[in-house]
Amino acid sequence: MPQSSDLRVPVYGLDGTKKKEVKLPRVFSEQLEPELIERAVLSIQSAAKQRQGTKPRAGRDNTAEYRAVRALPTVDRGINIGRARLPRLKNRRLHISGRVAGIPRAVGGPKAHPPKSEKKIVEKINKKEKRKALKSALAATALKKLVLARHVVERDMPVPVVVEDDFGELSRTKDVLKAFKAVGIAPDLENAKKKTKKKSGKGKRRGRSKKKKKSVLIVTVEKKPVYKAARNLTGVNITTLKELNADMLAPGGVPGRLAVFTESAIAELEKW
Repeated sequence: MPQSSDLRVPVYGLDGTKKKEVKLPRVFSEQLEPELIERAVLSIQSAAKQRQGTKPRAGRDNTAEYRAVRALPTVDRGINIGRARLPRLKNRRLHISGRVAGIPRAVGGPKAHPPKSEKKIVEKINKKEKRKALKSALAATALKKLVLARHVVERDMPVPVVVEDDFGELSRTKDVLKAFKAVGIAPDLENAKKKTKKKSGKGKRRGRSKKKKKSVLIVTVEKKPVYKAARNLTGVNITTLKELNADMLAPGGVPGRLAVFTESAIAELEKW
């Protein structure tokens, strides 16, 4: 069911005091569409996936040939010569003298069913559906029940969290942490840091050694000094309204992420 259109939340200062109240834009009253959000997230993730495939002539770029014609001279044919009927290299001017090549079971041969780069891996979605999913995921950040299901916050804390524009000017990580503690969302950062785990398997050698829990999403109108200050915090993502998408608002396709908006970002959302 859609939410009430008269949602009001406080605007917090950097010291945690409530400066004033603002009315949330109408986009936060959008109807929740979990299935549509999941489709949009899969579409975004699949579009970012790098294609994989082998060279088309891999394992077959040689002189190996199988000629099943009895009319050929014995040295040229590959049939009725007392040897396996397989393609062989013509490396000694005689067809029957070479070793087997060019088939999966031969040494240096091609793979039987290698990955193909032309395989369709992108989950397509209509532009209007993707836009609708973004609005629905944005509205889910104002549903306290969904936010509590995946984050550690106080039950009486209004969501989403709105902070004054001075937050964007913070240039040091410790100042960002101090502001989060004053507002009351620091426990979620500590929970994300505590749940960081080391992965098993080969992924540790490929730049993805740890599994991290998603925490706060910071949304501003444009890039500010806080981008460098907040990027090292575990589980914290920061983005502009222009780059905002359903994957950021609903990681893994599950809506209800704890979001922190600047006051100007909330004002900009009125245009949506």
